[in-house]
Amino acid sequence: MACKKQGVPFAGTEEQRDELLKVISELKDEKGALMPIMQKAQEIYGYLPIEVQAMISDETGIPLEKVYGVSTFYSQFALQPKGKNQISVCLGTACYVKGSGEIFKKLEELLGITNGECTPDGKFSLDSCRCVGACGLAPVMMINGEVYGRLTADDIPGIIAKYE
Repeated sequence: MACKKQGVPFAGTEEQRDELLKVISELKDEKGALMPIMQKAQEIYGYLPIEVQAMISDETGIPLEKVYGVSTFYSQFALQPKGKNQISVCLGTACYVKGSGEIFKKLEELLGITNGECTPDGKFSLDSCRCVGACGLAPVMMINGEVYGRLTADDIPGIIAKYE
């Protein structure tokens, strides 16, 4: 799926819609069903665009404001699509004092996107996080779950080239 900085057009399929409607019909009468429904919706679509949130609201009777509130409160939910290669830079204290801010700036410069965005070709998305539990390797970033540690800004172009 291609994505761009803002105004990503929704491109859900009928199969995705049918799958989500089935999940909603199975779960909607259970107490606390909203979170599991939203988690499954994100699995189906890869993110939670407003169109999907509206579908959840319409089918469950839960006000859209509440669905949106949950989707923006919990960091597990993404309102924009993610790139094929998901980059996450730790900006926690240990990483930040060792230069992760510069790593993040270099990625923004190379990719032409900022936090929470995806490149227009859909290859990369960039996010910051607070700690990945690898403080001894600070500064750290992850690409698709693979950890890169003890980084400098000069290391970034070579690492990104592996994923082009």
